Amino acid sequence: MAAVITTNTATVIRITMTRDVKLNHVESVIEELSYPISRGDAAEQLEDVTLILADGEKNLGEHVSQSNDDEFDSVDDLENEILNNLPRRAVGEPYQSEGEG
Repeated sequence: MAAVITTNTATVIRITMTRDVKLNHVESVIEELSYPISRGDAAEQLEDVTLILADGEKNLGEHVSQSNDDEFDSVDDLENEILNNLPRRAVGEPYQSEGEG
């Protein structure tokens, strides 16, 4: 995705590269952030990440921006918030667990 911004004196081209990450690898992306981090800063820094889920995909920055927490103290805090706010189907079939049967 590229955005073109035109001013009176120059044209600035901003290229945004998007990254796709599977849910089970989300930690590798969020560990790049500096903690503690505010919800707004985390959302902004993750806006280029598409989270691949079992039932589709979701923009990680948008997902984090909808969090109830104002700040995250660690990778674990942010990862838990991301996982806790996903719908059940995002991680696979509901009511299925390994080891049963």
